[in-house]
Amino acid sequence: MSDAWWTGPMLANSAETLPPGHLLFEPYVYDVRTAHTDGFGSRAYMLYGLVNRFSVGMIPAIGYNKVSNGPNSSSVGVGDWTLQAQYRLTEFQQGRWIPTTAILVQETFPTGKYDQLGKRPGDGMGNGTYTTTVWLNSQMYFWLPNGRILRTRFNVSESFSRSAPVKGVSVYGTDEGFHGRVKPGNGFFADLAFEYSLTQRWVLAMDLTYSHNNNTRLAGVDMVDPNNVPYPQPVSSNSGTSTAFGVAPAIEYNWSPAIGVLLGTRVIFGGHNSTGSVTPALAINYVY
Repeated sequence: MSDAWWTGPMLANSAETLPPGHLLFEPYVYDVRTAHTDGFGSRAYMLYGLVNRFSVGMIPAIGYNKVSNGPNSSSVGVGDWTLQAQYRLTEFQQGRWIPTTAILVQETFPTGKYDQLGKRPGDGMGNGTYTTTVWLNSQMYFWLPNGRILRTRFNVSESFSRSAPVKGVSVYGTDEGFHGRVKPGNGFFADLAFEYSLTQRWVLAMDLTYSHNNNTRLAGVDMVDPNNVPYPQPVSSNSGTSTAFGVAPAIEYNWSPAIGVLLGTRVIFGGHNSTGSVTPALAINYVY
């Protein structure tokens, strides 16, 4: 096992938990690039081994949107932050075919601005909803004929969001006169990841992802003014379901078993009712 050091691939969560009293810190910086927007952001994974087999942590997020056909964000803003807890069920042992597996539960809080955006929709950094995500994570090692190690991860998750009030201009495309509520549909996500140890320090990584989101329903009233008299007009919309596929090639370099750096790019292919994007990212992984 000491023949290879790892940072982990760009996207797939680890099924491992930290030993009690140990910390993991992994900040990411990235740019989500679409046709008209650069979404600059940072997420930092901060995990702590609480007891044997059980880790807890948080994922703070910040961002700034640069928009080609409208005003940019007024400043760097706070995104939606996440708390998480992971319990390890099984652990891989060399020479056996049982992978490391774990249950991960995340709760995302609506800390990012999402409505009442006025003339700066680029200030929208969040979804406005409390979202619970349940993961089943797995990790396995294979020794190849050339003696190098291939590490794989396969993770699946389901997300459940509550409804939220929406007022004015929002990330959901509403205008200044809107008052109502939004209810995002459940979301499914799967990630199959590979890491090939070229040497002890250098690793090639690849994530293959699939996502499916159910219908998001928006309903409320819009205050229109046909005769200089405010008049509430009922409004409702449905996004429909969406699917998307993605890949995330990356390269890792590890100075030691405790610290390494990852450089990669996530590419989301525009599938059914979804928007394609390209996201270059840089991350540093440190375990203490």
